[in-house]
Amino acid sequence: MAKEKGFNVLEHELVPDHEVISDEEAEEVLEKYDIKPSQLPKLDKKDPAAKEIDADPGDIVKITRDSETAGRSVAYRYVIR
Repeated sequence: MAKEKGFNVLEHELVPDHEVISDEEAEEVLEKYDIKPSQLPKLDKKDPAAKEIDADPGDIVKITRDSETAGRSVAYRYVIR
């Protein structure tokens, strides 16, 4: 299925913000939670949002969601494949 020209999946209202974090920020996150990258939930590099931000295997992606009940929610995913 070909990507529609001019369509950015990240601009859709139901898709939360995605960003590849720096190595320094990744180190802080892993240290804070005392985990290895492979222990994070996975995000396939072929995921439309991952493709849009040019995420590569081994990257950690920060996903920020707005929530009526929680305000803002931050999650991290480890890019695979």
